[in-house]
Amino acid sequence: MTSRTYRAGSFLDAARKMGVEVVVGSEVEHVLAGQNPGGHLSLDFQDMEGATDRILDFARERPLQAVISPDDDGLVLAAMASDALGLSSSAVSAVQAARNKYRMRQVLADAGMPSPWFLRMDVNQDPAERLDEVSFPCVLKPLALSGSRGVIRADTPSEFRHAFDQIKTILAEPDAGLQSGALGRHILAEGYIPGEEVALEGLMIDGRLKTLAIFDKPDPLIGPYFEETIYTTPSRHPLRLLEEVRSAAASAAAGLGVTQGPVHAEMRFNERGVFAVEIAPRSIGGYCSKALRFQGGVSLEELVLRQALSQDLAGAKRESQASGVMMIPTPSAGQLVQVTGRKEAREVAGVDEIMITIPPGALLRSPPFGVEYLGFIFGRAATPAEVEAALREAHARLHFEIKVESSREID
Repeated sequence: MTSRTYRAGSFLDAARKMGVEVVVGSEVEHVLAGQNPGGHLSLDFQDMEGATDRILDFARERPLQAVISPDDDGLVLAAMASDALGLSSSAVSAVQAARNKYRMRQVLADAGMPSPWFLRMDVNQDPAERLDEVSFPCVLKPLALSGSRGVIRADTPSEFRHAFDQIKTILAEPDAGLQSGALGRHILAEGYIPGEEVALEGLMIDGRLKTLAIFDKPDPLIGPYFEETIYTTPSRHPLRLLEEVRSAAASAAAGLGVTQGPVHAEMRFNERGVFAVEIAPRSIGGYCSKALRFQGGVSLEELVLRQALSQDLAGAKRESQASGVMMIPTPSAGQLVQVTGRKEAREVAGVDEIMITIPPGALLRSPPFGVEYLGFIFGRAATPAEVEAALREAHARLHFEIKVESSREID
């Protein structure tokens, strides 16, 4: 995992609960690494081959049973190291395809799955040169960034050119360059997929999908930006439709060659069928996994670790209560001064927890440039509708004082 991850605490807590010894590989050496050399490994995520060799050298002295990555930044390296060590994992080529939105579109289209039109553009070309290949509405996006960063809808040629320029600016930022690598040289354009969207959380076990949860997204994601807000589960959609979603997600993962480990699938559906927006070979991002609990108090991270270690997956059934999370959106760019109303928001029936993850004084960036949420609200109730209502009421009681600055200074 890189130092940017939100997921370290959840996975380390799950490992401690299971009694599993963990080695953390990161680009930043831990301050206590010298006192515990067996628990920390310094890795260069820009040199995958070199980092894989480092892991192999480490494993000769301290054998490893599994290599996993909690989120996008380490997925390819984890697959490469697993392959080199002979450990169970999806093929490196499958993980690389899932991490490359253009390659994912190619593979899924070749597999005969419902697919929008798509094309890849060089970041340095004039987007006007490709307009004759484009129909509207469409969506432009970077090939490798996560969290909907840089994903922009365009309804006209002028919006297309503007979106291209915005994404080019984002890709020129140092952190985006580190995350994208060579994939930062291109931008993907694809047809806009109308319809509602759900997220499926599951595990691929020897090529078969075990569905753990399907989240509804009650707020419409129609653009121009696609910042997500509320997830609730179980889904309120008809069982027949949900089975089509499961089948399409399983086919998409299999088409990519993802055979082992967690899968987070973003799926859209309309009268033309069920479309894969994204198939990620990892579990749900941010702190959102806290919205899921399984029988016996088992967490999602514990299930991921159990599978990686070939342990029993008994208890991999979600709790009976409805649950959900709101990713608190950024209302405007500027400097966060303070957040008030937390006590009042926690008093809403059905609210489990409120986490404000951005400290006062931090600069906020609005979509499509921003990637961080202000925090997370978690809820549980008898029905998904009650969870959604609780999340909305709690959010309405929170007040964010932001010192607004010019878009040029923030963006």
